[in-house]
Amino acid sequence: MSNRIKKAGLFLLVVISIALIAGIGLAAETKVSKPAKYVFLIIGDGMAQPQRTSTEMYLAAKEKKPHGSVKLAMSQLPAQGIFTTFAANSIIPDSADTATAMACGVKTNSGMVGVTPEGKPVRTVAEIAKEKGMKVGIISTVSLDHATPACFYAHQKSRNNYHEIAQELVKSGFDFFGGGGIKDPTGKKAKEGTTKINIWDAAKDAGYKLVKTKADFEKLTAQDGKVIVVNEWLQDSAAMPYTMDRSDKDMSLDSLVAKAAEMLDGPQGFFIMAEGGKVDWACHANDAVATINDMIDVDNTVKVALKFAEKHPEETLIVVAGDHETGGMTIGFAGTKYASYYEVLDNQKMSYVEFTDKVITPYKKSKSGDYKFEDVQPAIEKEFGFKFQGDPKDMMVLQPYEIAQIKDAFNRSMAGEQEGSKDPLIYLLYGGYEPLAVTLTHILNQKAGLGWTSYSHTGLPVTASAGGANAELFSGYYDNTDIAAKLKTAMGVSPDVMMSSAK
Repeated sequence: MSNRIKKAGLFLLVVISIALIAGIGLAAETKVSKPAKYVFLIIGDGMAQPQRTSTEMYLAAKEKKPHGSVKLAMSQLPAQGIFTTFAANSIIPDSADTATAMACGVKTNSGMVGVTPEGKPVRTVAEIAKEKGMKVGIISTVSLDHATPACFYAHQKSRNNYHEIAQELVKSGFDFFGGGGIKDPTGKKAKEGTTKINIWDAAKDAGYKLVKTKADFEKLTAQDGKVIVVNEWLQDSAAMPYTMDRSDKDMSLDSLVAKAAEMLDGPQGFFIMAEGGKVDWACHANDAVATINDMIDVDNTVKVALKFAEKHPEETLIVVAGDHETGGMTIGFAGTKYASYYEVLDNQKMSYVEFTDKVITPYKKSKSGDYKFEDVQPAIEKEFGFKFQGDPKDMMVLQPYEIAQIKDAFNRSMAGEQEGSKDPLIYLLYGGYEPLAVTLTHILNQKAGLGWTSYSHTGLPVTASAGGANAELFSGYYDNTDIAAKLKTAMGVSPDVMMSSAK
């Protein structure tokens, strides 16, 4: 080998090394021969590899198949990558800074939406898609003004500026919004100086059709124009109910995405961002069963995108990713040593919040202080499948120390100790959630062989999966800011960060 070739090779190696150290996504800067015309970005909020793997293990156990034999649709996409999630000011990110990174391609501080740490607005991939002539859909199982969806159309220094964010939703001109509701539609919590409006009236004036029942939702066609679809029942904080708590009157993430794709399909193409936001909320509460059921909802959405791609196989890009990990979910628990028993998770019939709303809260109101554990024991047995006596070899028979934990949590719930406790031990045990509800999910999770380290987010890297047009861009190891660059490259526009004129 000549010295010239050696020097050229060394130079190339140095360039690649510098680029990697600087966080530059080389793959994202590669021009594509044919831009993706239809783009699905499906985000499982709080979804990292533990959430994916635990869902697969649960499904295998449910189907009585060997562990590892069942794969989610997202796991079978041809391109698989992993990316870092840290914020500009913290190793542990939040949904605002991670979604800003994915939508805008910049690192920002926790809590900031669509802006740099200095507060300068940055154009999002969704806004760029709209400017390119594509139709745009934004869908979430939590409120439509929540951090993740907001980062694709809004520019605010605080994710808590819900009224201001909702005003930007209306002004965006995007074609389809669907899922949860609006947290501050009249501006009761608007920051000082904000001109308050009625968001729903403003949306109608801006040409949006408002749909709030499943029956009307199912009748929608492309001829209806711009729409905002809100599920009829909003379970908590203007969010759709957990998948496991839904009734036949409720929509699902996959049905919303299917309708959006149907309505937005056309020669102009589309960009659809769909968020399974309650994966995150369930992980915050350490409720593995609620997490897994909403993970299945996210994966069903991937299947909808794959079905659409059958019509446009050369023009459709599907990207599936978490924004960060939540809960520190761990596959393996010291109490079961090496054993896993995912089949026991099927015993839980409602989410932690539904158990709180339908069992704990009504009981407290009805008794007014004369609380007896024996009154709620039947509900615990029914909704979680626990047995308070029986053969110790039966996985669902509670051990004496587990019964003691449950009774102690019951007493604390009745005393109202979960809210704002300054006792570090109380926080470690319950994380600010209803003590009885979180204790029941903890014990069931532990019996399955699952553990948790946090009631908040963690700094774990998360997985990205992609299929279809230009999917190969999403393979490898990179940073969350590269997601935006790769999406723009896949759509045939410059991957550079683009500043916005929004105020």
